[in-house]
Amino acid sequence: MVYAAEMSEEEKRSENADPHGEAEEAAARGLYAGPAREPLLNLPPVVAALAGTCVLVHLVRLYVLTPEQDFELLVRAAFVPVRYSGGYDLDVWSFTSPVTYAFLHGGWMHLVLNLIWFAAFGSPLANRLGAPRMLAFWIVTALGAALAHFAVHPFGAVPVIGASGAISGMMGAAARYGFRIDRSRGRGIFAGALLPVSTALRSRGVISFLVVWFLINLATGLVGFMPNQEASIAWEAHIGGFLVGFLGIGLFDRPPAAAG
Repeated sequence: MVYAAEMSEEEKRSENADPHGEAEEAAARGLYAGPAREPLLNLPPVVAALAGTCVLVHLVRLYVLTPEQDFELLVRAAFVPVRYSGGYDLDVWSFTSPVTYAFLHGGWMHLVLNLIWFAAFGSPLANRLGAPRMLAFWIVTALGAALAHFAVHPFGAVPVIGASGAISGMMGAAARYGFRIDRSRGRGIFAGALLPVSTALRSRGVISFLVVWFLINLATGLVGFMPNQEASIAWEAHIGGFLVGFLGIGLFDRPPAAAG
């Protein structure tokens, strides 16, 4: 799906004249061989804790709560845009649901796919940021995803659930590192200095990823993810989370020496 394009000899000579060329070429080379090779059982504790919470919540919904109780949980913990559009009183759930919705999922496939992407992109990011910053990043990108969905659907009554908005933020952060991952210490960690936005947007690898990622989100948003499924994909939340991660990762980043 995502690949690293080969560069011609002329392009390589041009890149060598650019002070950022080495970073861009490394980004293009490492795009496909990046997060996907992170060992499944080598998750950072904060990633394992967040993933475990998602699984635990889903198990409780399936095997502990009654259908009525599960509905009540959705009303309180899912993000429902119309709650903020002036027709309802704000309660404590109004302030927590823009984050708690990320721990709810619509089924096992929804959950498992999100956890695969979370392990792939969240692990090297957590190793770079450290647990406290990673947790804060999860919260902020989840909020950004919810806000983007609200901006497009302010009177929407369909509950928004799933961690994919926050995970999209991690993909955005990965693009700012040029998808460069150091595995020399037995764990994947995003390596090198954070690329300026302008440099990241000149990387052929990053641009390839962005184009494919945005097209996939638009396609799934317009035609749906699977046939015979009534639930729609909240692609606006995905894009919102991605942009928050791409533009805001500098607020959470640690220098490479400190991250190591």
